[in-house]
Amino acid sequence: MKLVKMSLAAAVLLGTSAFAIDNIKVNGDAKLYYGTDSKDQAVGISDNLFDKANSYADTALRVGITGDLLKDVSFGVTMNAISTLGVENNLVANTWSRHDNVVDDSSWTSELWIAGTVGKTTAKVGRMELDTPLAFSEKWSMVANTFDAAVLINQNIPDTTFVAAWVGKSNGADAVTAAPNAGERDLIFREGHKFTTFMNKGAYAAGLVNNSFKPLTAQAWYYNIGMVADAFWLQADIDCQLVPGVKIGAQYADIDVKTGGILGAAAQDSSAYAFKLAYQGIEGLNVSAAYSQADDKGSVQIQNVAASGQSKLYTEAWWNYTYVGSKDAEAFNLTAEYAMKDIAKFGVYYTSVSNDIVASTKEMDEVAVTASKSFGPLDATLAYISTNADDQNAGGQYDTIQAYLTLNF
Repeated sequence: MKLVKMSLAAAVLLGTSAFAIDNIKVNGDAKLYYGTDSKDQAVGISDNLFDKANSYADTALRVGITGDLLKDVSFGVTMNAISTLGVENNLVANTWSRHDNVVDDSSWTSELWIAGTVGKTTAKVGRMELDTPLAFSEKWSMVANTFDAAVLINQNIPDTTFVAAWVGKSNGADAVTAAPNAGERDLIFREGHKFTTFMNKGAYAAGLVNNSFKPLTAQAWYYNIGMVADAFWLQADIDCQLVPGVKIGAQYADIDVKTGGILGAAAQDSSAYAFKLAYQGIEGLNVSAAYSQADDKGSVQIQNVAASGQSKLYTEAWWNYTYVGSKDAEAFNLTAEYAMKDIAKFGVYYTSVSNDIVASTKEMDEVAVTASKSFGPLDATLAYISTNADDQNAGGQYDTIQAYLTLNF
């Protein structure tokens, strides 16, 4: 589903368990996604929920293989395929993602990497998923975007993980060199899922994650993005010791455009900060409130620069991305999730984004309600979303209903 969770860099980029592989392992999933909305259509075309003109669907298959080449040397390869199965213009008029300039089946290799470990240092090279605050693989859609990269992780210092990475290419529609395919619902990939130089000239990233004081996890990231910008991300999340179950978080991000860079002399720096207060003291219950504020300047938004524009800010919406990190955006997010044993997990998410820039079209209100349940290897989610955004549906409110089915193997 289209919901992001921040995790530790060490586990996200290259979990240590990824190299405790015995022989060959095969894993994957098969997905069927369906959505329908009540956006206004042209005169004479119905805009009702479930009508063909307002509905979209797709299927996807992912197969991954990992194994050992030598002692402490492993490899991984993942193949993806997306197909409409012929439902376009029969049951629905659109697909979740267009796959190419025309609606058609598509397949590609999303991961192909080799990794080695010496002591407490691991190096991974090739095509892979990444998860850093400002450049990451987005997991909410049919298939995640990936990168051609080299990653080094060291854990010699107790309770500290150091990450260094070079990102050369990606198949995501990054913030500088490409736009996503016209008509896509997921707005992630370049045309044909083609891997092209990331952010014009590639990028370096370095991160430090520390947990020496056990209630606190602190992380700091630096990015050198070619002739585009230098960027920083600071975050601290702490378990409150006075009130069990209470968690407090703070984030700060800054993107400084380079003088003489490809964004031009008029380009402006951008920044944002966010706070979060959460309570998880009752089994199955998770409630939180978050606030963020972005600078009223900025040529690059505070969001993922590698795909659809999903943001790691605490206030990120469930479905409508690119708003909370936009110029001068003031955002609020309220989240309530409850897992009822043997029934389902329910979630309610409210996000409101406003700003004082008269010409802005980035104001948005979203309410999302979800119900999720697993039936053995089958994960199912039903979602309802109410959207009211200045730059959608001529500024009018509309409803969306989505169904997600994922068979894991």
